[in-house]
Amino acid sequence: MPNDLANSPDAMLRARARQVIPGGLWGHLNAANLPDGYPQFFVSAEGCRLRDADGREFIDFMCGWGPMVLGYRNPAVEDAARRQAALGDAMNGPAPVLVDLAETLVGMIPHADWCLLQKNGTDATTACVTIARAGTGRRKVLVARGSYHGAAPWCTPSLSGVTTEDRAHLLHFDYNDAASLQMAAEQAQGDLAAVIVTAFRHDMGRDLELPDPAFARAARDICDATGAALIIDDVRAGFRLDLGGSWECVGVRPDLAAYSKAIANGYALAAVTGTDRFREAATRIYSTGSFWCSAVAMAAALATLKELKRIDGPARMRAMGERLREGIATLSARHGVGLQQSGPAQMPLVLFDDDPDARKGSAFCAAALRAGAYFHPRHNMFLSCAHTEADIDAALHAADAGLAAVARMG
Repeated sequence: MPNDLANSPDAMLRARARQVIPGGLWGHLNAANLPDGYPQFFVSAEGCRLRDADGREFIDFMCGWGPMVLGYRNPAVEDAARRQAALGDAMNGPAPVLVDLAETLVGMIPHADWCLLQKNGTDATTACVTIARAGTGRRKVLVARGSYHGAAPWCTPSLSGVTTEDRAHLLHFDYNDAASLQMAAEQAQGDLAAVIVTAFRHDMGRDLELPDPAFARAARDICDATGAALIIDDVRAGFRLDLGGSWECVGVRPDLAAYSKAIANGYALAAVTGTDRFREAATRIYSTGSFWCSAVAMAAALATLKELKRIDGPARMRAMGERLREGIATLSARHGVGLQQSGPAQMPLVLFDDDPDARKGSAFCAAALRAGAYFHPRHNMFLSCAHTEADIDAALHAADAGLAAVARMG
């Protein structure tokens, strides 16, 4: 950490955290995975702007790692949450808003005949896999190499504490490779319960890939031919690309889908949606949590979905993402810096040419941060409906400083 930040409020909070939290913090929250100068602790946020514990303000392109789809402290969402909190939150059973939200989800997602609610993405992806196994009576699940589906033992990217048995029935294929998928299905030898795929390929540190329509159709055909469930993990992308589900863009619908992140604009909620074929199986699995009936998050989700529909949120985010992408392309050409931009405009990734250790990416992000924009060097970023043209233009000013820093590296 630079000397001028060594005694900052953020640094002191980190020091205190290391005494009482293993590693200081956990997983993707650990700022050791970000360039020097990045804050770990934040004190407030509004719209698309964050303020850290040291008093600095940034235009944010991580959106709380995805949940903020309308922007921090969106008035419609906060009002709905307050009104429900005044009535009750975690009670002995759900509030009526549970039914309202379930009806809304089933009404807006074309494949959905029913839904179940949980609290985070791992809950939802794990429930999908469990329902698929219950509904088919089979064990094998096909998973793309490098894809992230959560932090449970069956899917976590870390093998620490994970047993061989936890993953005994996973078979792997390459995303967007229909032949690889077919080979994995054949390996299952009649024991195929499900194929689970992310909305698009968003493995960290490599160019993002939108789903190839031929690959998507092959996944659907394999599941139809074998009786397996096609599961779309829409936890990260859901409600940013298409309100009906991210694979609507390729004309392929799943049997089961997992949602979280943007569903409630920052309130903890997740959902599984499914077809009638798996309705009875969903009643047989034991899926529960002490806080899964909390009504405040459901009220927030209902308001979030209504607002996204009212303003055509995906189109708004796409327009701002395209403005950002075009601006970065212009600036990179001006500075003579080679880079690749990939993924949907609403969820962009910037990777620099000849940068295997992300030194250039880190230099870009650190300089842009000092100029007031919070980017990420390896993970896909997120646009929200709160980003305006003025915000994007201000962020491009910061990106200009970041690209100048990369150009100086030679």
